[in-house]
Amino acid sequence: MGKYESDGKKLLEYVGGKENISAVSHCITRMRFVLADVDKADTQKIEALESVKGTFTQAGQFQVIIGNDVQSFYNDFTAVSGIEGVSKEAVKSEAKGNMNLLQRAVADIAEIFAPLIPAIIVGGLILGFRNIIGEIKFINGGTETLIQASVFWAGVHSFLWLIGEAVFHFLPVGITWSITRKMGTTQILGIVLGLTLVSPQLLNAYAMASGAEVPFWDFGFVKMGMVGYQAQVIPAILAGFVLVYLERFLNKITPQAVSMIVVPFLSLLLAVIAAHAVVGPIGWTIGSWISKVVYAGLTSSFRWLFATLFGFVYAPLVITGLHHMTNAIDLQLMAEFGGTMLWPMIALSNIAQGSSVLAMIYLQKKNKEAKQVSVPACISCYLGVTEPAIFGVNLKRGYPFLAAMTGSALAATVSVGMNVMANSIGVGGIPGILSIQPKHMAAFGLCMLIAIAVPFIITVIFGKKKGVQ
Repeated sequence: MGKYESDGKKLLEYVGGKENISAVSHCITRMRFVLADVDKADTQKIEALESVKGTFTQAGQFQVIIGNDVQSFYNDFTAVSGIEGVSKEAVKSEAKGNMNLLQRAVADIAEIFAPLIPAIIVGGLILGFRNIIGEIKFINGGTETLIQASVFWAGVHSFLWLIGEAVFHFLPVGITWSITRKMGTTQILGIVLGLTLVSPQLLNAYAMASGAEVPFWDFGFVKMGMVGYQAQVIPAILAGFVLVYLERFLNKITPQAVSMIVVPFLSLLLAVIAAHAVVGPIGWTIGSWISKVVYAGLTSSFRWLFATLFGFVYAPLVITGLHHMTNAIDLQLMAEFGGTMLWPMIALSNIAQGSSVLAMIYLQKKNKEAKQVSVPACISCYLGVTEPAIFGVNLKRGYPFLAAMTGSALAATVSVGMNVMANSIGVGGIPGILSIQPKHMAAFGLCMLIAIAVPFIITVIFGKKKGVQ
């Protein structure tokens, strides 16, 4: 008998039985179900199971938080249920039947960026480390940076840019690859398309933004600008989808005998032409417009209102999955303005949610069962992963979630009010300070204290009134 066989049988019953399960898989900590009828799932009974840490519904999936032992639970569940599990991709595909048009669009964007997140995190850490050794004067009585005082660290600073540049300047390559991977078309064509967007032959996007004269290809009857799209998100997304749909269309109409030659040749050639002649300029304009609107909101006389609202609603956006949209906006802001004021607020929201969980740990310090959920949730939240904290702890009682939203709103208002800007994204929670421009690190430290103290105090006050223990 498996360790989780008993709970597996009960979970099968509580989700509505085998006939209510369209697909099931698991990730690092959660069981992922696509249910024919979500209303048949008895969440109270499910969450009462000893091995379950919480439940939530997101992106058309009913998810059950198990923890680090989810693989063993999954094996026992599939054994007792007689249901053959499928891949996470298959579950996501099946779940889209439960989504509206907006949810599907957000899910598609999330799936494009998800494979890129590890690289973006690495890039953010590297740029943050370069911040510390290259811009903060703490050597020789605060008169020199580490790279000014040491040949070794100057070499490290220069060498690390090799990786930072590869992650962020050549991001379009990752995006076009990820789109072809997600859509099931030829991935190497996506990589080649991305490379044509960032080729050294082209005018660098940063030089273009500075007003440099644009060279062009002269075809006699028409001229095409030789513009690069380094770090540009929307042009890369549009170009990637052009390639995908061209390849699909050509596969349908091309005789199989010559498809191996004709389809990749025409798909790539036409996609590259379209990328540089049509969708690239259009995407650049759209991205520039979006970033300027957001930047205007963050720098206008009403920026306090913008910041307060964003800080307050970011955690609810996580629940809906809409927070994935901010990745593209952050990256566009970085490309357009050399930094982003959104990312600091996101990191502060992570910290605020973790601080509410920390308060619950304090209130329930004698409750070993509760701490099995709250302690790991708090740690992961402070490191930038909020779902276990939000769904496993804060939403269950309500007031910790609202306390965190309040602390996040106050911290975000101060952050924008003090013009705190991050050089990069990727590292959330407390390590997010590594992404902050050095001149703003002290201000961000103050915002972090607000994000820690306010949710903690509010949660403790309400918790004690409600007799939590």
